[in-house]
Amino acid sequence: MTKSKNITWHVGDVSRAERERLLGQRGVTVWLTGLSGSGKSTIAVAAEKKLVEAGRTAYVLDGDNVRHGLNSNLGFSPDDRSENIRRVGEVAKLFTDAGMIVFTSFISPYRADRDRVREAMNDGDFVELYVEADVETCEGRDVKGLYAKARAGEIPEFTGISAPYEAPERAELVLDTRSQSVEESVAHLLGYLEENGYLSPPAEG
Repeated sequence: MTKSKNITWHVGDVSRAERERLLGQRGVTVWLTGLSGSGKSTIAVAAEKKLVEAGRTAYVLDGDNVRHGLNSNLGFSPDDRSENIRRVGEVAKLFTDAGMIVFTSFISPYRADRDRVREAMNDGDFVELYVEADVETCEGRDVKGLYAKARAGEIPEFTGISAPYEAPERAELVLDTRSQSVEESVAHLLGYLEENGYLSPPAEG
């Protein structure tokens, strides 16, 4: 594919700080990573609802939803998984620049892919959240029967069974859903956002 070289990044007349002051919050991407069934989407959706009910602007980018449209041409090979995360990272970066609190719910099994998204963002714009649960726990929650299909060889390259998962080494937040309820996990997440200033507008410059 030929890449165009005649492109320029255009800066708008509305600054990010102005948007954030209008919204009364700081833009951030909270990147939830973990095995299928660990609770990523459940936590992200519940946190989004809590924030919106409190008058905040938040949005969930969900793995399955993105593959219906933006990434519908990608499979689950290592290269396609990496490209899936690269594209999502770029979208999340734009949402964050708009002053939104973005939750991304993706297995994102490769540490290098997650680190690449972090490196593409400004300091403080990327919060890695490891939703920790072992394969046995996730398999016990598997209402879709995906683990059973993977073990039967019906789903190739299934993370945790026939494909690797690389746990984060420097996650800002770890939620152990083997012992925490959804409510407890969401409370920890929202507490982190509040303690680190994401639920406050930026200071006047």
